[in-house]
Amino acid sequence: MVYTVKEIFYTLQGEGAQTGRPAVFCRFAGCNLWSGLERDRMSAVCQFCDTDFIGTDGENGGKFKTALDLAAAVKAAWEGEGGTPMVVCTGGEPLLQLDEPLIEAFHAAGIEVAVESNGTVALPKGIDWLCISPKIGSEMIVTGGQELKLVYPQAGGDPAQFEHLDFENFFLQPMDSETQAENTTATVDYCKTNPKWRLSLQTHKLVGIP
Repeated sequence: MVYTVKEIFYTLQGEGAQTGRPAVFCRFAGCNLWSGLERDRMSAVCQFCDTDFIGTDGENGGKFKTALDLAAAVKAAWEGEGGTPMVVCTGGEPLLQLDEPLIEAFHAAGIEVAVESNGTVALPKGIDWLCISPKIGSEMIVTGGQELKLVYPQAGGDPAQFEHLDFENFFLQPMDSETQAENTTATVDYCKTNPKWRLSLQTHKLVGIP
């Protein structure tokens, strides 16, 4: 399999339960809920995406012919000294490409594998940390993992509809839009009223890192 990757970069995880942890982000190109083209945004299932996942022109992006090639590129991007390297496989939708041979190659290189997915694609075996971010209007088939992170508010999306699912952590994250101040207030109020949920902020944007 050829892996098509938009970018590979070293930074800190900005969201969710692992906020602040150093990680290499491997952003796969492509998504099944939006083409990534602005002309298609309003007809897409996910209309609020804030990420460029088209092509291979980002930092260290490219087409990798083997799992070993991509694992080596991720390992080369790790800048930490000591500790366990972690790769965050994201997108787009990473599970359109992430497969068991690549996970095995990451593990063989000593890399812990985290995934950020919309939950509409079946999981390969071996993922160490799974974050599902549901998109209202899509068919969510992944119903368990380490964290569920719901962008809030989404039209037709009541957080309570996800509370029965088998996740260790439940996060609400204010939608980044022209009404972000109002979204943040609504998210804070919901978490205060419904303590099963915790607030997730995009801290990488607050401190100005990728």
